[in-house]
Amino acid sequence: MNEKKKDSFDFWYAVNNTDIRLMPSRHLETFGTTVLNYHMVSELMDSVDQVRVRTGRMLASKPEIITPQAYAQTLLEGFSDEAAKYIDWLKEHEQEVRILQYGYKLKQESFSEQIISDNVKTVADRVEKDVKESRDPLSAVLVGVDAPWDVCLVKLFWEVIRKSAGTNIQELTRRHMFDDIGGKPRAVRDEIDDAFRAANENPSLINRLAAKLQRYNLFEEYEDRFFSLVRSKRK
Repeated sequence: MNEKKKDSFDFWYAVNNTDIRLMPSRHLETFGTTVLNYHMVSELMDSVDQVRVRTGRMLASKPEIITPQAYAQTLLEGFSDEAAKYIDWLKEHEQEVRILQYGYKLKQESFSEQIISDNVKTVADRVEKDVKESRDPLSAVLVGVDAPWDVCLVKLFWEVIRKSAGTNIQELTRRHMFDDIGGKPRAVRDEIDDAFRAANENPSLINRLAAKLQRYNLFEEYEDRFFSLVRSKRK
């Protein structure tokens, strides 16, 4: 099997063998970050009745309104190359979520796992029951593959995005965040203003500001303001 086919097989194998048993009942926050708690069950490869239960958190950043030029990449901090390849495929095929960009990363400090000797279905049923009883609106339960397991989390997160996007768009619309200002949505202008304020307070963020302006294809428009900021921090 050549490398391209092998890569494709790896993430599609994980995608097609992901069963989301319990979705979060609450949508992603529109104007702030959201912490999702996942509980993932997977049978160990080449082992019978050996089941791994992973628990952890994914931090979802505030969804950003983006322009087509800015839709360059999705934050995948903490995820594997296979998960990134799956995201690339989703970008090409999931047109309905392109109006917003949702950044997310794994919170490694909250991660834990255990191995249980039992049938995978029995373990999954038990985990699902426990999570339901906890009544946590931001918890999810899924059954997936043991490797590449983080692709299963990408599928979970993408389904959460699909569930949340409609509400997020309605709330952004009520705040007039899609209003056009100089050819860009109001939310983009507000985001840039926030980035300038942050860079003024913390000069280490200037490079990040420059990257944001480039990403939105707005560097020339804000060039004078940007270099004025840079000069003020060199004094």
